[in-house]
Amino acid sequence: MKQALLVIDAQKIYTSKSSELFCQNSDKTIARINKLVRAFESDETPIVYVRHQHKKDRSDIGNLFNFDGGEVEEVNFVEGSDEVKYDSRLRLSTNRVEIIKRRYSAFSGTDLASTLHKFDVRRVVVSGFMTNFCCESTARDAFDLDFFVDVIIDATGTPGTENYNQSKIRTESAEILGAGFARVFTTEKYLKAFSK
Repeated sequence: MKQALLVIDAQKIYTSKSSELFCQNSDKTIARINKLVRAFESDETPIVYVRHQHKKDRSDIGNLFNFDGGEVEEVNFVEGSDEVKYDSRLRLSTNRVEIIKRRYSAFSGTDLASTLHKFDVRRVVVSGFMTNFCCESTARDAFDLDFFVDVIIDATGTPGTENYNQSKIRTESAEILGAGFARVFTTEKYLKAFSK
């Protein structure tokens, strides 16, 4: 079964220590993503890099950053800003496909599904940031679009929430996704299970 690696939002907003969305140990998360990239490169399997980005005039944000219908004062992920650039440590495959998204899910409002179908991909392997937003949303949408889904949970990262740190969120996300949407692996177990 043909598969593709999705590298979601491996952007500076999550890996720069000065960012309000900095994810602890993001260097280790990027290193695990790079291991996956190398494995997919050696297997000549599609790799799709996804970045979250919004127009400067904020005309494309919809309800993101806004839960009460009021005026949105501040928006992250603005095009042209340093925070939307890939992390400098990220391995960028020469044969990569790149997609810009404006919602949590990499499938929402993009041509990701048609791109994957063009490559005859039946299974997606999810990595990147944030575990509990974009990675989860993408995994769920992939499942509903009849792709098989693998989530490499330690190759995802999150700054956490007020009550849950990154470790707790990874554990909860793995439990929830594994119960009905995806197979869940660590990077080491995934690479060991699928190495030739």
